[in-house]
Amino acid sequence: MRPVPQPDDRPDDGDDLRPVFPPVRAPGTGTPSTAVDLPASGPRGAHTGAIPVVALAAQPTRRRRDPDRDDDPGLSTHDRLLLQLLGARTLLLDATRRARLSGWLWALAVTALGGVLRFWRLDRPHELVFDETYYVKQAHSLLTLGYEGTWADGANELFVAGDDSALGTKAEYVVHPPVGKWLIALGMHLGGGFESSTAWRLASAVAGTLAVLLVARIGRRLLASTALGTVAGLLLAVDGAAIVHSRTALLDNFVMLFALGAFGCLLLDREQARRRLAARTAAVLDSGAALGSGPGLGWRWWRFAAAVLLGLCLGTKWSGIYFLAVFGLLSVAWDATARRTVGVRHWLPAALWRDAVPAGFVVVLTAVGTYVATWASWFTHPGAYLRQWAVEHPGEGVTWLPAPLRSLWHFHTQMWDFHTHLTSAHDYAAHPLGWIVQWRPTSFYYPKSVSDLTGDAAREACGADACSQAVTSLGNPVIWWLGALALLVALVWLVLRRDWRAGAVLAGVAAGWAPWFLYAERTIFTFYSIAFAPFVVLALTYVLGLILGDGRDRRQRRRGLVVTSAVLVVVVAVSAFFYPIWTAWVVPYDFWHVHMWLRSWI
Repeated sequence: MRPVPQPDDRPDDGDDLRPVFPPVRAPGTGTPSTAVDLPASGPRGAHTGAIPVVALAAQPTRRRRDPDRDDDPGLSTHDRLLLQLLGARTLLLDATRRARLSGWLWALAVTALGGVLRFWRLDRPHELVFDETYYVKQAHSLLTLGYEGTWADGANELFVAGDDSALGTKAEYVVHPPVGKWLIALGMHLGGGFESSTAWRLASAVAGTLAVLLVARIGRRLLASTALGTVAGLLLAVDGAAIVHSRTALLDNFVMLFALGAFGCLLLDREQARRRLAARTAAVLDSGAALGSGPGLGWRWWRFAAAVLLGLCLGTKWSGIYFLAVFGLLSVAWDATARRTVGVRHWLPAALWRDAVPAGFVVVLTAVGTYVATWASWFTHPGAYLRQWAVEHPGEGVTWLPAPLRSLWHFHTQMWDFHTHLTSAHDYAAHPLGWIVQWRPTSFYYPKSVSDLTGDAAREACGADACSQAVTSLGNPVIWWLGALALLVALVWLVLRRDWRAGAVLAGVAAGWAPWFLYAERTIFTFYSIAFAPFVVLALTYVLGLILGDGRDRRQRRRGLVVTSAVLVVVVAVSAFFYPIWTAWVVPYDFWHVHMWLRSWI
């Protein structure tokens, strides 16, 4: 008997009569079942969750029938609605133990690759790279004092040598919330202390590796394909921007991880909510009652989890607020289209009342509550910056707030003033328009102690007369250049085909990129693009999926496999080529210079 294919596998021969989805064996039997066994949804005991194979199989490819069809007279109301809301490919994604196992094994495989690229020689260089000079020392201060203290002159040299005597007890003015710095501090605590540069970067490396796993699993769920999910994970695993941020203790990698995790939770919420909607709508229709505005969907735990993650994202950098707004609207839009699909006549006001208003309260209040909770250490340490402002300035500020919150509010007004008026010149400042093609990448590290070497010292260091050592926050050019084109394709597919998957990846990019155009006059950098890098990867994978097709056209499938394979081979080769300048290898100057494909990269 032939093995059951993965949900993304399709027969290639358009002239035979093999079913697109062959019969699936019933669990615990040796004979084909008349239904694909799927997890039950909706109220307990409402239905078995089985989808008749007549809806998923026995569709001759010669007739070119869509395997997602929902017009079979043998379908129950519930099964018909479930197919309309989710589609057969999604329903079959985890229908067998083999499918579930392979979905995890392939995701873990690309995660392991990403981990090797991120953790190998993580201690190099043993210096504070770029803005590590702020966040690593502030993280150590949080561990030592419970708040960010000031450092005396020459603190960097002492700190790198394992001496923290330059840390004072006076509070330092900081401009970012504490979550990311606490995560760096946790990595330092677990990784061997502040004397170890590996410990400084441990949390970033873990976050970057987890992001690869999330992208692989999210891509699988979004595109209903284990193969495409694996491709998405592989692309993020080898991308330069993702690798550099995972090997540097900055905050933006945590912004990316929390936003990506929230997106994944909302994707799971979408599926769970649609399963509930199918079950409860079917119960109403089968009873002969009027559908009205449709049933309520109950408490949404995955949406709540997304709100917590978005609160943590906001508690790392304020740019997380845009992910909160965009993802909230995206989730409500999914609810509205679901109600329209099941036949709710006035679906827009129904979605507003049934879904949007409850979601607004839950998501916003949860995210804000989580954000305020991230300041717990600031609240509990009287010596923290501006902690006593309300006591020292009675009658000032937002007087109706309790004194601790009034002090926090005043602190936030100062942070807001900094972020909206930062215009100091910087050699690597970059307009956001060029971020998507990595036009002006940020040089994190290029020490003169290496580039100034000459003669025997240079030859001993790198085998040439002149040397370089660099950490350049440059995304894999092939991924980002093709990703820019993929975003245009996704936009076209969203407008012309109303493909929700295209809208989903575009929403992630819009949340992480578009708001920066409002602050283009500020001093901003291309490395901020790490926040939406996973969605660029997902957009590229989405377009590769379009090129591959659904498998029913053999020639298209063959062409798609050739194109996808070629893209992956080139991407991996380019990453191998650039890896030394992402990870601070000491190399000949000519080797470094040949990597500078554009003058704007220097």
